[in-house]
Amino acid sequence: MLKSAPWLTVGTAWPLATLVAGTLDLLYACAVNGPKGAPPLRVMQSVASGLLGRAAFEGGLASALLGVWLHFVILAVAVGLFCAVVARLHVLAAHPVLAGLLAGAVIFAVMNAVVVPLSAAPFRTLHTPWQVARDLLAHMLLVGLPVSLLAARPLR
Repeated sequence: MLKSAPWLTVGTAWPLATLVAGTLDLLYACAVNGPKGAPPLRVMQSVASGLLGRAAFEGGLASALLGVWLHFVILAVAVGLFCAVVARLHVLAAHPVLAGLLAGAVIFAVMNAVVVPLSAAPFRTLHTPWQVARDLLAHMLLVGLPVSLLAARPLR
């Protein structure tokens, strides 16, 4: 698929991986939270609440757009860190599927164990084992795998 993609350099792969994985992750969040009564605007505001606290839910479209921007900034940092690790551990570049699944699991763990608890988000979600497994798998497949397949390719 991407074997003949000379345009895919580290400089183009980083933003492309961020865009693809970030979009898939946001679509997943909307799909999971929509049936619970949270429209996409509220999902995006919940991301902004990590910075703004409860005020994010009163900020309308502006706070939702801030949430989208924050989401992609956080993911761009994660993709950059992934690229830095892969550049040093060449075995990961040689095994992009495994690297992607591991990256998705690490991103999920860091977000849920460090970033969200240290944020100003006014909620702490309690997850059932099923929700944790589902969300972990989603991060592995929808975030880690696209990041690895796109961002690690120029480093191989």
